[in-house]
Amino acid sequence: QDAFVAFHVDKVLVSKYLKPLQIGELAPDQPSIEPTKNKMLVKDFRDLRATVEKMGLLEPNQLFFFLHLAHILLLDTAAWLVLFYFGTSLMPFIVSLVVLTISQVQASWLQHDLGHLSVFKKTKWNHLLHKFVMCHLIGASAKWWTLLHSQHHAKPNCFQKDPDIDMHPFLFTLGKKFSIELGIKKTKYMPYNHQHKYFFITLPPLLFPTYFHYHTFYIAYTKRYWVDLAWMLTFYIRFFFTYGSLLETKSLVAYYFIFRMLESSWFVWVSQMNHIPMDIYYDNNLDWVSTQLQATCNVEQSLFNDWFTGHLNFQIEHHLFPTMPRHNYWKVAPLVKSLCAKHGIEYQCKPLLTAFADIV
Repeated sequence: QDAFVAFHVDKVLVSKYLKPLQIGELAPDQPSIEPTKNKMLVKDFRDLRATVEKMGLLEPNQLFFFLHLAHILLLDTAAWLVLFYFGTSLMPFIVSLVVLTISQVQASWLQHDLGHLSVFKKTKWNHLLHKFVMCHLIGASAKWWTLLHSQHHAKPNCFQKDPDIDMHPFLFTLGKKFSIELGIKKTKYMPYNHQHKYFFITLPPLLFPTYFHYHTFYIAYTKRYWVDLAWMLTFYIRFFFTYGSLLETKSLVAYYFIFRMLESSWFVWVSQMNHIPMDIYYDNNLDWVSTQLQATCNVEQSLFNDWFTGHLNFQIEHHLFPTMPRHNYWKVAPLVKSLCAKHGIEYQCKPLLTAFADIV
């Protein structure tokens, strides 16, 4: 119930799709909550959810998102204009790369908002702008992202259920429990004792230029996301036409892969700082709130941290209320802290650099 309420905006519409899947109802004498779930925590969280709704914290401020989109488009345009006006020598080349990287990462935070249906009240408008931002501005499939990210939110840090930790054990060993198990079994796919070193030159810079490039097209094609594919092609046509008119082929290819590596590095450090240091293991079938809280931590709030992380410094609040517009996370944070304190649950909040260091 809590996951259903958290994920969906138009619950009446979604319920219609669920009707054919109904198997039956619990008998009156059957317990409505499993023994692995914290009954009092669930009750208090549902009360908190009701308070959040009454306070209007699920209502988006569309001016906030309009200004965010505007600054993305301005930066995207500025990146090309730098090369157009100042030429393609080393300094304009580097400045243009940095500006485009900022635009792309900020676009990835906005597509995250749209994918969670937190920008517009109408679901269809979120989906439409999601395709524009994710497919056209970034060049990846919106449906591909939604498919993977919804699984992550349903079971964060649960091995074989959260696709964000699929790197274990073939590239890295994650979590203390899994590390001990691999040591006992003497199973080794990589030199794990050096993973804190090779992490820097593998996952952050290479995730986008390699795996994501392949996987987004593979999923979009195999699942027949034809509309997404058409939108994605507009990104590549626009990019290679506009930048191809200024750069030679070798410089164009280098420009593309360098900005993808920079974008990837920024994204990976931010997206992993809230989860990788937390508990990672098999699904223990806990209640929704416990599942989210044990897998997430926060980073201290500041104007820079909010902008740099797309408000994912409030990861705890985001996981408990995924459809909440991010400009309201700071308002609900004290209420979430109180809930955690009442039930003896640790509410972790770190400085940004400490959060980065804890990844490795």
